[in-house]
Parts: sequence; structure tokens; C-alpha cells
Amino acid sequence: MELTIIGCSGSFPGPDSAASCYLAEAEGFRMLIDLGNGALGALQRFAGLDQIDAVCLSHLHADHCLDMCGYQVARAYHPAGPLRRIPVYGPDGTAERLDRATGSLNTSVTNAFDFVTLVPGTLEIGPFQITAGHMNHPVETFGFRISHAGRTVAYSADTGPSEQLVSLAAGADVLLCEASFTAGPQLPADLHLTGAQAGEHAARAGVGELVLTHLVPWNSRDQARAEAAVTYSGPLSLAAPGMRI
Repeated sequence: MELTIIGCSGSFPGPDSAASCYLAEAEGFRMLIDLGNGALGALQRFAGLDQIDAVCLSHLHADHCLDMCGYQVARAYHPAGPLRRIPVYGPDGTAERLDRATGSLNTSVTNAFDFVTLVPGTLEIGPFQITAGHMNHPVETFGFRISHAGRTVAYSADTGPSEQLVSLAAGADVLLCEASFTAGPQLPADLHLTGAQAGEHAARAGVGELVLTHLVPWNSRDQARAEAAVTYSGPLSLAAPGMRI
């Protein structure tokens, strides 16, 4: 299993990165985890628009799903003809949310995608075993545990402190964990994690490696890493576009 960071900027695209998007590959199968704003362009450096087999959307905030609108156009109006429909796994109401964002009266995202409503639990997507669990965020949000051939990557999506994240990531080889906030007074509750909190979750879950992501452009990446290093003593790195795990 190989995971490529397409975009890792938190809340909005930064000068050097699109918003959240990750490409998981195994046995020739390619699956996107989120497709936030700015990510569709960056994706084309790593895979053709006709080479994606499935999409998993953690939640329906723009920085995790908005480029699905452009992707629908690319698949429906491809010069070789409409591309095959692929499954899109997302929270309840995903198709309706994307149709509103697209704003078209003449077409629907359902012309390009088959939508599957996520619920907590385990499912098979291509060669991957995916376990989805609810995270601590203002809208319905799923974290994912992605396993293949004895290896596991856990993905926090967006979350505040979460016992479910610790369970979902337990023993994972890699935890790809958001670190949107840096330490400070009066941080909003139940929204995002600091670097230190990401490290705490990784340590409690006993993961083999922690990769910090969803890094908001106006925050210091070095500070996020330094905070996480206080609470997590294992291998630690910062997500960056093009990084492969």
C-alpha cells in the first residue's frame, strides 16, 4: 500500500499546498481520501483523472470535498467520452451537498458518481479494508482506518479530542493526524487538534509513526512539530505535497 499526499493545507489552500487530499494505491487500485479545494489540479501530477477507482469523503466541509464539483465535469465531459461511474463514499447527503455547490440546473454529480452513504463500521473498497468511525467535529465526520496486506494507515480527518480516534488508530503503522491549532488560550472546543494533542492521540494509540497534516497556512509548521514531539516520542514528520508513505 502506498499513500501519496496530494494536499495537506488546513481549512483553505496555502501557497504551497492544496487542501486535504490523499491518494491510496494497492494492486493497481487508486482511491482518493478527500478532494478539497485546489486538490484536483495537484492530483493530476500523480494520477490521470481517468485512473481513480473510488473516492472516500470524510466530511462535507469545502476543504475536504469541494473539488468533487470540478471532478464531476472532468469525468462527465472527458474528450474520450463520459468516464465510467465510480463509487463515492461519504456522509449522508453528500450528493445533494455537491449538487448545491456545483450550482448546475442541467446536470447532477450522480451522472458521474455512484454515492454510498458511510456509516460507522468496516467495509471493503477494492483491495482495501476500511473502518470508518465518527470524529469530534461540528458536522458528521468520519476518520478512517485503511488496511491492506498487513499494513494500516489511520486518518483522523478533522476532529477535536476523540476517544474514537485512539481506537481507530490503535496499533496502526502510520497515523495521519490533523494538527490545525497551535497551543494558545481559548481555542474552540470540539473542532481541531493542536500538535500536542495529535501527539497524545498517537502515543495512546501506540502507532508506529505520526504524520501531522491539515496544517493551516498561517500557523508555524515547525511549532506544530515541536508541540507533537513533546507528547509523542516515535517517528514524527510533517505532511507535504508529493510525500509518499
